Amino acid sequence: MPTTPDLQALINKKNEQMAAMMPQEVKKLLQQKAEELASQKIESNAIGLGDQAPDFSLPNVHGSPVSLAQLLVKGPLVLSFYRGAWCPYCNLEIRALNAFKGRFKTFGAQLVAISPQLPERSAKLAEEAALDFEVLSDVGNLVARTYGLTYRLDPALREVYLSFGLDVPGHNGDQTWELPFPATYLIDRQGKVRFAFVEPDYRKRTEPAKLLEVLQTLDQEAGL
Repeated sequence: MPTTPDLQALINKKNEQMAAMMPQEVKKLLQQKAEELASQKIESNAIGLGDQAPDFSLPNVHGSPVSLAQLLVKGPLVLSFYRGAWCPYCNLEIRALNAFKGRFKTFGAQLVAISPQLPERSAKLAEEAALDFEVLSDVGNLVARTYGLTYRLDPALREVYLSFGLDVPGHNGDQTWELPFPATYLIDRQGKVRFAFVEPDYRKRTEPAKLLEVLQTLDQEAGL
């Protein structure tokens, strides 16, 4: 089986690239606001390990509704909440998860990603990244809010984002600047969360290999 680079290694490289292109005052602002967001501990209210995952129904890139209940009939689910196609760290994670999809499937697990961006934006990402799994649009962050994942981007950062061409309102179709925290869940067939990664720092993501470890444990439990 071909090897793939660790996601963290790709993130480290991206951090270096971003640092090299940003003015010092922008780097300081980003770090300051990241620390302020983390201090609020909003993620402490998110759906976590052992919780029952709230059901949802969202459109895929073709406009067809996809529900959690419908997905779990087929097996466990790796569920990724990401900020949008405009986020370079989300793109790294989505591609890394896509590379592991076949390995997830060996344990009967599916992969689904959710973002607040408009369906046409999700469709463009799925095509450009050759994604082989469902990408759902949670316009208005209704599902992300149910999972306790949402926050509003600090006003001081909005102009910075726009200066780098990151048009969040244009991607999401509203002016709220509301985003989900990056989050990855592994949900078993009964809807119970068996792994949860929720991180207010968008530069931090879980390794897909960790999800394989949990899936292997679930498989062993099923064999008892």
